[in-house]
Amino acid sequence: MGVSRLSRRAVFLDRDGTLNQAFIRDGVSHPPHRLEDLHILPGVPEALDALKAAGFALYVITNQPDVARGQAAEADVAAINAALAQRLPMLDAVFCCLHDDTDRCTCRKPLPGMLLQAAETHGVDLGGSFVVGDSWRDTEAGLQAGCRTIQLRVDGVAERPQQPPHRWAASLAEAAQVILAWPARA
Repeated sequence: MGVSRLSRRAVFLDRDGTLNQAFIRDGVSHPPHRLEDLHILPGVPEALDALKAAGFALYVITNQPDVARGQAAEADVAAINAALAQRLPMLDAVFCCLHDDTDRCTCRKPLPGMLLQAAETHGVDLGGSFVVGDSWRDTEAGLQAGCRTIQLRVDGVAERPQQPPHRWAASLAEAAQVILAWPARA
């Protein structure tokens, strides 16, 4: 008998600052705007391989409000997402919100819209899944969706989690170790 589609566990991953280098300016994290500025962080491929080998589906959930703000072209964001998926082929899908807070869309983190969409589309058990990101917006979206959350500590960024994450980690590699050691329903 096959595994129920709704029993699929996933790790939802923020993009900038979690998988690839973000650029910190004035205490704020900024994404790469050019393909040549996309640099995968050390240990990320190995961490993703370990999570995949443990049976997790891997989904990127990324806010890219610079498109709505007129500071980035949608085509450039799409090219960066495509290059990320090519360089990290173990990723199952990339979900991207191009809105700003003023758009009041449900997909923009800290709202859980992208997680809910991925769960519905791919049959993910949110209660058995994780969100890993470098911002309170990532972990707040995960908490609202019923996931377990791990927030990465980022030097030079002032964080203000509305609700604390379940755990903190220094890198995706450390977060993967925490996930792999976590009981299936804790």
